[in-house]
Amino acid sequence: MTEPTHGTPPPADAITREVVDLMAGLVAVFHREYEEAAAARSLTGAQAKVLALLRRGPMPMRHIAQTLSCEPSNITGIVDRLEGRGFVTREADPQDRRVKLVAATESGDAATEELRESLNFAREPLAALDEEERTQLRDLLRRMLKHAGLDQA
Repeated sequence: MTEPTHGTPPPADAITREVVDLMAGLVAVFHREYEEAAAARSLTGAQAKVLALLRRGPMPMRHIAQTLSCEPSNITGIVDRLEGRGFVTREADPQDRRVKLVAATESGDAATEELRESLNFAREPLAALDEEERTQLRDLLRRMLKHAGLDQA
């Protein structure tokens, strides 16, 4: 067997392929339920994602765009609509007044929490795992995200 070249991932084994397929199934279920929960609150999925991201605290619009992998002009429109509903505010960054920080309002935080609480897709399957198994799963997911450069705050 030849060694993979630098930067080339190793070939996937059967277990890795199955895990990837299982994760894709979970992502699809989560995405569908997330979009439905957002729509039930008169939010687009993108608006709900911005609000969820702001749980970490105020952040520059450029950072929001980079995190969500979309154009800054798209984030401007999303933030405009959220601001119009009283869910976010824009303020100048005290470190650099040219930068606008977006922050969730109390109303925005409440909408995010309500949406988050309405997501049931994982509760029942996770209930099949005991606390130790859920902790192990959480730790493995954190490690995978960290390795992918996607640390969760």
